[in-house]
Amino acid sequence: MDNTIGNTRSYLDFEGLGQLKGQARQDSKSAMRETAQQFEAYFLQTMMKSMRDSIVKSDLSENSTLDTYESMFDKEISVQMAKRNSIGLADMIVKSLEQQQASTVSTAEMLKMREEGGLPAAKPIPLSPKETGLPLNKEQSPVFKLPKTGPIPLSTMPMLGKNFDRSSL
Repeated sequence: MDNTIGNTRSYLDFEGLGQLKGQARQDSKSAMRETAQQFEAYFLQTMMKSMRDSIVKSDLSENSTLDTYESMFDKEISVQMAKRNSIGLADMIVKSLEQQQASTVSTAEMLKMREEGGLPAAKPIPLSPKETGLPLNKEQSPVFKLPKTGPIPLSTMPMLGKNFDRSSL
């Protein structure tokens, strides 16, 4: 059985997945396009499956054979829709991946740029830093001294609207 439909193979074809890995080593751009189309097909099939699941079915239409054929039909329709670039998801994925690859610098290129003086030398990160937290500044922290008995004066606690008697608690 040939799972190739035009240029787009089925995403369930494991032999095609192996061929796609080999193609990615030879020509990464076409493999990226095909992988994006397969992802779009899978996305469309998942969307159609959830749409079918949202329909209330009667006892007459519930049948495992019918469900199997519907899922096979949805798979083929989704592959054909992805091949025709119906929603454009594959194009967006390819464009995003190409932008990421264009901005990515390899390790060898980065080291060469450092040697030529194009980049500053990396600063080592200490494994056990001396200070684990920020020191507290005692001058900035407010200190409230409350009287031991009697009402609390408003000048001490400005958030209270009146003198507050602690004995009422």
